[in-house]
Amino acid sequence: MKHISERERDLPSSVIGKLLKISAERHDIISLGAGEPDFDTPKPLLKSIKKIVSNYKKNHLTHYSAPEGILELRDALVKKIQRDNKIHTTPDNVLVTTGSQEGLFAGFLATLDPTEEVLIQNPGYLGYLPAIELVSAVPRYVRLKEEENFEINPDRIKKLITKKTRVIVLNTPANPTGTVIRRSILEEIADIAVENDLYIFSDEAYEKFTYGQKAHVSIGSFNGMDKYVVTFQTFSKSYAMCGFRLGYAIGPRDVIQAMQKSIHYITICPPHISQLVGMKALSLSEKYVAQMRKEYYRRRTMIVRRLNDMGLETQMPDGAFYTFSNITRYSNNSQKFAAKLLKETKVAVVPGTEFGRHGEGYIRCSYATDYRLIQYAMDRLEKFLKRK
Repeated sequence: MKHISERERDLPSSVIGKLLKISAERHDIISLGAGEPDFDTPKPLLKSIKKIVSNYKKNHLTHYSAPEGILELRDALVKKIQRDNKIHTTPDNVLVTTGSQEGLFAGFLATLDPTEEVLIQNPGYLGYLPAIELVSAVPRYVRLKEEENFEINPDRIKKLITKKTRVIVLNTPANPTGTVIRRSILEEIADIAVENDLYIFSDEAYEKFTYGQKAHVSIGSFNGMDKYVVTFQTFSKSYAMCGFRLGYAIGPRDVIQAMQKSIHYITICPPHISQLVGMKALSLSEKYVAQMRKEYYRRRTMIVRRLNDMGLETQMPDGAFYTFSNITRYSNNSQKFAAKLLKETKVAVVPGTEFGRHGEGYIRCSYATDYRLIQYAMDRLEKFLKRK
């Protein structure tokens, strides 16, 4: 038998990956599992591809770009970041990546040596843990509690910091809870990072999707935090461009340069055609994002009401496009609950344990799904619960 490294063998198997495969192959299943917009990429962006390809020689389209991304896109991103996120930076502090997941991995490679520690939210985005383990670093979990609206508690962060701590990872708006971290909490965390000389990795993939009173705030915009914060963003959610694999990071120049060095040996450079489409995306009217946000708001209102009415306690998410529901009235095992639901009703949800051990007793539903399909899924879920 050929040898497979222990590092790879110990990586967790993702339930979401299995759900995506099932959903693609089984059209009788209603999936509330996928974490990507169900909207098509805006038509102006799709139309621009034909023009980009026809000018392939002028655009040097069939060649590698600079490893850090083309200068024209980084110039455009500097303007976007200043306008939308209040972060003042330069093109040399911006790194274009093959999706924000690659950026996060490169960030861990650049800042962590083996056995050094990273603080991550739990329950939290499932992609952090494998990336941390792949660089032989150690995750430390900051527990999020339902009674605290799943907002990260700075006091818990303080208690977890050791001499080996190097990075605090924040996710706002958050996957899977939909929590948007308040400015006052971010200010406390910024002070902790400065006092302990730690980096903050701020994952802001869902920055464009907030609802109600809570606005998204980038911790990298605070005075003096340009030395401590690496901000990770993506075109995938805001512009429904998941398949284009385009993200970017903004941070201290030495960290960005170290990340660029790693990325050169991972993918060489981001997809050239995607970068040119990304430039077009940054010039789009805000109406395209606003239309998606409006529809997510409508779906959010309906799905949260339905879930609560059937006894699955669900807080109203302030951002992203997920609900995180307490199922303990019916089950204490989210894996078994989700598996039985899929088998008996053909509705796919994600068990809370996918997001860490403190996700036990919960399920995540994505409302990046057609409104009527969500209604049908809720009808099936309600019948399922009545049989329990």
